[in-house]
Amino acid sequence: MDDKIKINLHMAGEVFPVTIRRDDEEMVRAAAKEVTLLLGTYKGRFGEAVTERQLLTMVAYHFSLEYMREKERNDTLPYKEKIRELSDELEAYFRKES
Repeated sequence: MDDKIKINLHMAGEVFPVTIRRDDEEMVRAAAKEVTLLLGTYKGRFGEAVTERQLLTMVAYHFSLEYMREKERNDTLPYKEKIRELSDELEAYFRKES
């Protein structure tokens, strides 16, 4: 069974025909809505002082920064390293005690 569907994604005043996984439809539409809402926010803030391209660049930057912050926050490597270090210490301790 093919779990992909074709939808018309409305975003930033444009329509994009896309093929997505059926399970992702709600998230994909919500993401497009976020882009449109943020674009509207920037348009309201800057009005005619900036071009459409500049507005879209600001939106891309906003989401990129948000992504980078989330990626940094979810970085588990320091925790894994600390767990490994503590495990090594515990193993050394128990070897000494045996």
